[in-house]
Amino acid sequence: MKFNIRRAALILPVSMIALLIPSSICRAQQSEPYRLTLQDAIQKALQANLNVLVAGTRVEEADGTRMRRMSAALLPRVSAQTYANAQNRNLRAFGITLPGSPEVVGPFSNYDIRVYAQQNVIDLGSYRALKASERSLDASKMDEREVRDLIVRSTAGFYLNAQSSDAHVNAVRSRVTDSTTLLKLAEDKHDAGTATGVDVLRAQVQLANDRQALLVAQNKLKQSLLVLERNLGISPGTPLELAEQLRYQTIEHGQAEALLSAAVLVRADYLSLANQRQSLVEQQRASRARAYPKLSVNGNIGEIGRSIGGMQTTGIIQGQIDFTVFDRDRNGEAQELVSRIKRIDDQIADLRRGVDEEIREALLNLDSASEQVAVANEGQQLAQRELLLAQDRFQAGTANNVEVVTAQDQLARAKDNYILAVSSHVDAKCALAGAMGDTEKNIVRFMGNP
Repeated sequence: MKFNIRRAALILPVSMIALLIPSSICRAQQSEPYRLTLQDAIQKALQANLNVLVAGTRVEEADGTRMRRMSAALLPRVSAQTYANAQNRNLRAFGITLPGSPEVVGPFSNYDIRVYAQQNVIDLGSYRALKASERSLDASKMDEREVRDLIVRSTAGFYLNAQSSDAHVNAVRSRVTDSTTLLKLAEDKHDAGTATGVDVLRAQVQLANDRQALLVAQNKLKQSLLVLERNLGISPGTPLELAEQLRYQTIEHGQAEALLSAAVLVRADYLSLANQRQSLVEQQRASRARAYPKLSVNGNIGEIGRSIGGMQTTGIIQGQIDFTVFDRDRNGEAQELVSRIKRIDDQIADLRRGVDEEIREALLNLDSASEQVAVANEGQQLAQRELLLAQDRFQAGTANNVEVVTAQDQLARAKDNYILAVSSHVDAKCALAGAMGDTEKNIVRFMGNP
C-alpha cells in the first residue's frame, strides 16, 4: 500500500480543525454574560472614573501641605554639617601687623563636625497656618466626596437608561408574539373561509412593523449597554446583562424642610464650602499673629580642631525672639481674606437655596411620577382587556382584525407609557438621593435592592 502525500497533507489540517472545534465551542459556551447589579456598576464607576482619581490626588496634595505646615509649626529642624579645609591667611588684610611676622601665615588645616537644631516654642502664625491647612484638607476630602456623588448619580442614570431600553425590548417582543398569534389566527380563518385575504395581509403588515420595532429597540439596548460599559471602565463589547429589571417601588420621605435640614449636614458641596470658610478664618488669625513675637530655641554642638586627633567639643544654645516692627502687607492680606470670606458666605447662601430647590423639585417629580405610574398601569390593564375582547370578536367572526390591530397599538402605547412613568419615578428617586447627599447610600436604599 502506497502512502499518498497529497492526501495526507489535506487530511492533516482537517483533523487539526476537528480537534480545535470542540474546545472553541466549549469556550463559547462558558463565556456567559456578566450579570451587573446597580451596586456593582456604582463600584466599578468609582474605581475607573478619571474625575474620582484626580480628586483623590488633590486630597493627597492637601495632606502634603498640611504635613509641611505641621513641620514648620511644631517639629524641630535638625541638620548636620562637616568640613575640612587647608588655607592661608593674609594678616595685613585683616589689619594685623606684628614686627618680624610674615604677612601671610599658613597653610594650616581646620576640621569641623557639627549638628544644628532649631525649635519654635511660640509661633502663633505658623500654628494658625497649620490649622488652615487642616481645614483645607477637610475641604478637599469633601470635594472628592462630591465628585463621587456626581459619578454615582450619573451611573445610576446610565443604568436606568439601560433598564428602560431592556423593558422596551421585552414590551416589543410581547407585541411580536401577539402579532404572530394574530397572523396564525387570520390564516386559519382564511383557510376555513371565515376571513378575507385582507385580514391576512393586515396581520402580516402588523407583524412586519412589530419586528422592525423590535430590531430598533434591541439596537437601542445595545447602545445603552455600550455607554454603560464605557463609563464603568469595562471594555466595550463585553457580554453584559442587567441583573436588576426596571420596577416600581414606592418610598417614604419626609417634608421638604426636614430633608433640607438633614441635607446640609451631609452634602459634600455644602460641607466643602463650610471647611473652606473655616480655613479662611484660620488664615485671618494667622495674619494677625504676624504682629506677635515669635520665640524659638536653636543651637549646635560638634567637634572642631586643626587635626583629627586634636578635635574638641564645642557648642552653643540660644533663645531667640523675633517680632515685626513694620509690616504694611498685613493690611492688604486682611482685606483679601475679608473679601474671600464674604464670597464664600454668598456661595453658601446660594447653595442652600439650590439644595432646597433640588429637594422640592425631586419631591414634586416623585409624587407626580407615582400618580403617572398608577394611571399608566390602569391604562395598560384596560388596553389588555380591549385586546382580549377584540381577539374574541375576530375569532367569533363578528368583526375583522382591524379592531385587533388597533387594540394592539393601544396596548403598545399603554406599555410605553408605563415604562416611561416607572423610569421617571426611578429617576426622581435618584434625584432625591443626590439632593439629600450621601448619594451612594441613599440610592441603594431607595432602590430597595438586596
